[in-house]
Amino acid sequence: MTKNINQYVFKAMEDFDYNIEYAAEALGYALAYDENNTMALTLMGRLYAEKLYDYEAAIDYFKQALAERVNAFEVYQPYLDTLFINEDFKEASDFIDFAFSVKGVNKSMLYMNKAVLKERLFQYEDAMLMIKEAEKHNYDVDYGYRIGEVKSRIEGKMPKKKEKKSKKKDEKEDKKGAK
Repeated sequence: MTKNINQYVFKAMEDFDYNIEYAAEALGYALAYDENNTMALTLMGRLYAEKLYDYEAAIDYFKQALAERVNAFEVYQPYLDTLFINEDFKEASDFIDFAFSVKGVNKSMLYMNKAVLKERLFQYEDAMLMIKEAEKHNYDVDYGYRIGEVKSRIEGKMPKKKEKKSKKKDEKEDKKGAK
């Protein structure tokens, strides 16, 4: 039975980005064999979030997968992405805080998601602190590039600080202009 489930899950994974009809069909078969298969539930959640834009249904699938197995790490990123899109920021924050307690979790990924959460809340200084933590806990070159992209995006949104010399110079010019 596990062989059949995995066969359909792999087919769904293969077709997910290119042939959503076949992917949905394969997920239906996989979930018919085992309605609690975390990978099939995660992919079904992604289908609802990314293809059908039904975020509430997607969140329900992700929660079902997490209820089945809390260390189903394949759920974490798409679940957080969906919470961010759906503007469920409190739920995202609570989940990130909880996820830090799960043994084996990618802490770098969690810190980066915490940075994205802070960015979405316009708390750019806090977001940069989370980026530093993500960099410190990262051991994956490819993920390091993603962290760098998020860091650059946040830095671009941060208000520009004037130099102190320029500020003093501007004040002197204002006084001269007033006389």
